[in-house]
Amino acid sequence: MNGPNHVHTAANAVPPLDDELAGRLEDLDGIHAGIDLIRDGIRLLALDRHTIDRTQTVIAGLAGGADGTNLVATIGYLIARLANSDSNPALRTLPLDQQKDVQQAGEDACRMLTDPYVHQPAAEVCGAIDGI
Repeated sequence: MNGPNHVHTAANAVPPLDDELAGRLEDLDGIHAGIDLIRDGIRLLALDRHTIDRTQTVIAGLAGGADGTNLVATIGYLIARLANSDSNPALRTLPLDQQKDVQQAGEDACRMLTDPYVHQPAAEVCGAIDGI
């Protein structure tokens, strides 16, 4: 085996996607063009060759930015927007009580996805890369 951790792929290539990640990406196919773009971005991030610094930065951008500068928190804000009839006219056809329930659920999702506690594990990955 080659390399400091006895891991080797031919020509030190980035290995293909594992079944779990590939399956999740496949399951999300065709929902919306925006989600397809996100899927393409995730696939690119997973299969691209990264430096140590870039790896740390990507992980922080995905979920580890404790100040909310990460995609998980951004998705939380998007969910809140999509769940609000003021910003999503499609919901205006629902009964008012149901609109309020949807908005509350969206706000709850946003609060949970922007909670710094959710981002702590990814931030710890970044710290571990630094040897912290």
